Amino acid sequence: MNWLNRLERRFGRYAIQNLPLYIVVMYAVGAVLNIISGNTIYYAYLSLNPYMILHGQPWRIVTFLIAAPTTSIIFLLFVLLFYYSICTQLSNVWGAFRFNLYFFIGVLGSLLGAFLVYFITRDPYIYMDTYYLNLSMFLAYAAIFPDAMVYLYGILPLKVKWLAYLDAAFLVYEFVMGGLGDKTAIVVSLLNFILFFVSTRNYKKISPREIKRKQKFHDNVKVNTTGTRHRCAVCGRTEKDDPNLEFRYCSKCNGDYEYCNDHLFTHTHVK
Repeated sequence: MNWLNRLERRFGRYAIQNLPLYIVVMYAVGAVLNIISGNTIYYAYLSLNPYMILHGQPWRIVTFLIAAPTTSIIFLLFVLLFYYSICTQLSNVWGAFRFNLYFFIGVLGSLLGAFLVYFITRDPYIYMDTYYLNLSMFLAYAAIFPDAMVYLYGILPLKVKWLAYLDAAFLVYEFVMGGLGDKTAIVVSLLNFILFFVSTRNYKKISPREIKRKQKFHDNVKVNTTGTRHRCAVCGRTEKDDPNLEFRYCSKCNGDYEYCNDHLFTHTHVK
């Protein structure tokens, strides 16, 4: 039982049910407020800015989550529907608790990253939003459903994994070309993706002991592809090599090993 199972057994009852719906509603509210204010309210009062948080505006720790992915109303509808779809499917696959954990680890990473950059640079104009957090959601969806089809602009069919490759390439480019703030934002916002998809892998499958066991198993049950019915486990001869050969199974060997009459009584028993 890994750490996720232990956490879920202990705290699973506290998970927010239907969190994807609440996330989309928050984005919709943020978009409406931004339109009413003439695209000024987000940066003026709601964005994640460590300097302003430390100088009397603590609500920014939460309100940065309502920043809509786009300011275009028409495009926003498509984005929110798509975002709700992938988040709902992630919640269905993982369960409410694990989806909650994934989302809030990303939120915490964004907060820690913003303050880390601020304390290093002392730049009062450090702003962070949920862009990379949303991207980590999409990458998680692509990792689970790589062959799912999406229609780009509602017309061009494309597998999700190809969009994920493009996003990953874009992240690498931004990480290389961006400043400290961009690098930190990318790393901390993707911590949830790295944490979930690295720590939950079954590494027993690639352990030296497991590899040795599988190799031994395959050696013991090699598939006969010669079209023959009998094969000596010692010399490898079959009835096609000599029609006069006789083959018997050894009752003292641990396994189904067949031997020709030349090696039936002289072979070393497999234990």
